[in-house]
Amino acid sequence: MAEINSTPNANRLHIGIFGKTNSGKSSLINAITGQEVSIVSDVPGTTTDPVYKAMEISPLGPCVLIDTAGLTDDTALGEKRLEKTRLAMDRTDLAVIVFSDIDKTGHKQEFALVDFFKNKKVPVLCAVNFFDDGKGSADSLLADIRKKINNDQTEAVMINCQQPAKPELENVRVALARLMPENYDKEFITGSLVAEDDVVLLVMPQDIQAPKRRLILPQVQTIRELLDRKCTVICTTVDKMETTLNGLKKAPGLIITDSQAFKYVYEHKPTESRLTSFSVLFAAYKGDLAYYIAGARAIEQLDEGSRVLIAECCTHAPLTEDIGRVKLPRLLRKRFGDGLRVDVVSGTDFPTDLDKYDLIIQCGGCMFNRKYVLSRIQRAKGMGVPMSNYGVVIAYLTGILDKIVM
Repeated sequence: MAEINSTPNANRLHIGIFGKTNSGKSSLINAITGQEVSIVSDVPGTTTDPVYKAMEISPLGPCVLIDTAGLTDDTALGEKRLEKTRLAMDRTDLAVIVFSDIDKTGHKQEFALVDFFKNKKVPVLCAVNFFDDGKGSADSLLADIRKKINNDQTEAVMINCQQPAKPELENVRVALARLMPENYDKEFITGSLVAEDDVVLLVMPQDIQAPKRRLILPQVQTIRELLDRKCTVICTTVDKMETTLNGLKKAPGLIITDSQAFKYVYEHKPTESRLTSFSVLFAAYKGDLAYYIAGARAIEQLDEGSRVLIAECCTHAPLTEDIGRVKLPRLLRKRFGDGLRVDVVSGTDFPTDLDKYDLIIQCGGCMFNRKYVLSRIQRAKGMGVPMSNYGVVIAYLTGILDKIVM
């Protein structure tokens, strides 16, 4: 099955469902959604790439349910499928691990998964799937699980994944609600930079890189948030910025622009207007701003023999003057020489051997949930590799990093 990962899903709670092959994962996701989201079969390896299903689950709200390949998939494509499962683990905000009561080989892998997620501070729901031949072994397994987990971020329930009774499904939903990360989705893109009745000017270049007749996701999400926060939002393009400012009775309290226009907007904005960019806002919203700032300052340690990784989350077709493939490499080579090596990856591609790089520059990450972006940051930190973000790097290279707000 092909992976479904549509753009609006990035800000939803990601619930990953994991377990051995034929343990009942696909049956469980179908039961929770009330739809045939995943194919159910006794044939091992039926679920290949993770299946992503976006929906509303009361009382959790907007979620993405992820059905993954079995941990014991030993088919010809098994290892490739497990790579996708590991990627889903990096995106998971709340994990469901299915234990099958007819599995007599033990549950070491399931308990190892519990420990993995607990170490990452990801809440875990252990679901004991019992079959129609009685609950005896399931009762014993449930008691054993509860004895071993004994943690406020971990719970266990019993459910017949194939034919769940309504009370069983309700128990699952209630347990998921209790385990939901306390501060999930409580942060603002604009943080503490705005308050009700503020006037905010958005300067948004509509050049060849802009999608035809559409705004890019960070712009859409920021506009929606500002409206929700009762701000007055004014949108303009770079070439109309001065005309727009002249038409206002009072300078806007905050200007948000595309990082590529940082230099122009900074030089032409009113002195009293604070300035930031969509990418810088997302550096804090999706990633680790302090680490990104330190990473930008590490640019001074580069030279012509250095190697830089640029990681673009979306998979758009690159056009002329693409920021990741053209503009950032040009800025870096202008400072350090044409010998500077720049590698570019997109989508979920991300090297495992990060230690060969002297710097990683990540895009804003609007296409992925925060959990996944942070997993990349943790890997970079673990290997001692500086990491930054498009907007933070551009602000640093144009000399205004200390003059913008974040």
